[in-house]
Amino acid sequence: MKQLSRPERRALLVVHVAVSVGWLGLTLGLLTLSVTGYASKSPDTTVAAYRAMKIFSDWLVVPVALLTLVSGLVLALGTPWGLARHRWVVVKFWITLATAMLTAFSLRPGIDRLAADAVAGIPDTGLSMVSAPAVATATYLFVTAISVLKPWGPTKRGGRLRAAQSAGDRDRARNRTREVVS
Repeated sequence: MKQLSRPERRALLVVHVAVSVGWLGLTLGLLTLSVTGYASKSPDTTVAAYRAMKIFSDWLVVPVALLTLVSGLVLALGTPWGLARHRWVVVKFWITLATAMLTAFSLRPGIDRLAADAVAGIPDTGLSMVSAPAVATATYLFVTAISVLKPWGPTKRGGRLRAAQSAGDRDRARNRTREVVS
């Protein structure tokens, strides 16, 4: 993939950060609603909380998760960070891919079931819909931390590319020095 121009990269970075933060906020909202629904003694409050979760999951969760994944992938492939040059990028990619898949194929159907059961008057007997958004929130906070801190250094491939680039930079500097001296 070609390298993104500076304006393209900056615009895409804004989109990526905005949807990533949106995903974190959406998950915090789901966690708040799930705790409210689970802990409430009022059937009306429980139904309202779980229906609100369903609205979020029907309209926002999957598109926000996919946009986060796609924008991050394009940024990785279109910038010098690359997808496999730094360990933190690799870890972030796999965690984002896994959580996007879990969101689409586990969390969303679980919320649908929970909302249907609440409307039917069937109480939630487990903490699965409290634990799922809690784990997701912790995961997104971890991904945010590694995005900011960029730990772990380059991968083997990244180290080889960096060494090759450094050698090329040294050769170009020597050639410029020779041209100036000549």
